[in-house]
Amino acid sequence: MLSRKVKNFFWFVLLSCFFSVAQAQPDVALIPSPPQIAAKSYVLMDATSGDIIIENNAHEVLPPASLTKMMTAYIVEYEIARGNIKATDDVLVSVNAWRTGGSKMFIKEGTRVPLAELLKGVIIQSGNDASIALAEHIAGGEGAFADIMNQHATLLGMKNTHFRNATGLPADDHKTTAFDLAILARAIIRDFPEQYAIYSEKYFTYNNIRQPNRNLLLWRDKSVDGLKTGHTDEAGYCLVSSAKRDDMRLISVVLGTRSEEARAKETQKLLNYGFRYYETHKLYDAGQSLMDAPVWLGTQDQVALGAARDVIVTIPRGQKEKLQATLDVESVIKAPFSAGQEFGRLKVTLADQTVVDRPLVALQDVEEGGFFKRLWDLIKLFFINLFS
Repeated sequence: MLSRKVKNFFWFVLLSCFFSVAQAQPDVALIPSPPQIAAKSYVLMDATSGDIIIENNAHEVLPPASLTKMMTAYIVEYEIARGNIKATDDVLVSVNAWRTGGSKMFIKEGTRVPLAELLKGVIIQSGNDASIALAEHIAGGEGAFADIMNQHATLLGMKNTHFRNATGLPADDHKTTAFDLAILARAIIRDFPEQYAIYSEKYFTYNNIRQPNRNLLLWRDKSVDGLKTGHTDEAGYCLVSSAKRDDMRLISVVLGTRSEEARAKETQKLLNYGFRYYETHKLYDAGQSLMDAPVWLGTQDQVALGAARDVIVTIPRGQKEKLQATLDVESVIKAPFSAGQEFGRLKVTLADQTVVDRPLVALQDVEEGGFFKRLWDLIKLFFINLFS
């Protein structure tokens, strides 16, 4: 029989080993593998940071079907914001718009329809007729409107997108990618928030015909508030959707699913995964001073350096305290220079992976100093370089 002292010593050693092993376990984010998504292409983006959480074939060029109408609506919203057109404009419906096949708002040839009604017809009812009527109102014809669409795509950074029409009806070289559509959805939400509420409306009635929004998630997930569905035989069933839970907004794009139900189901998988395992943080404000760097040959001896845009990251939950920021600054900064000029890099890492790599810029102008100030600084720089 073991004595009580020996037993106590044995348990002390055993517990010590247990706590040593427990303390040795690294505090890492335990995240399961992303869900399997039955789609040709998909992407999940954080709307605030622009960071990609999940993607597969996100840059594969595919036909967009009626997701095209997101750009049609974006241009309408853009022109309203600049005062070039008004929501109250009466738009004349042409024979061309009235005859267009596919999904319809059911506008009539020769009538005038308020522009705001047509915009709802595009977004909620996916009306091809409404899309063409708006294209003709803004640009005089659908071909000219497609030119404007492509110009906006270039400005937004949609590098693999080319539009041939305002509807998404099949056409040669009418193409986009899941990644580009996420960029477009982010721009719609960011640039025209006053119009974004239309994307969440479940029904719209025009000409005594009530039609539902085809985005099934508007009924199934109260956090979902947009954006657009699409379908052709070539494109399959597609959906660009956005949802906001607490302070986090995600954008999901799925292209080429097999059914209306499938596009909703696969989108829900993406959104649930992103909200469950990731979070978004603003690390620094645009224009916030991150350091004061010495200035040579200038009217002042220091300049504040910071980021030109908000620094926002999307990372696994519970990992914010492990972020590490470093500032890599030029060793000699000489005046004169203007605010916004780059003098280094801001880098933020998480577990040896870079999550932010941004220019570090001057936050104010610094003019060239007088003759004697410049002479004195040159002498000091000479000896610093000599002894270094």
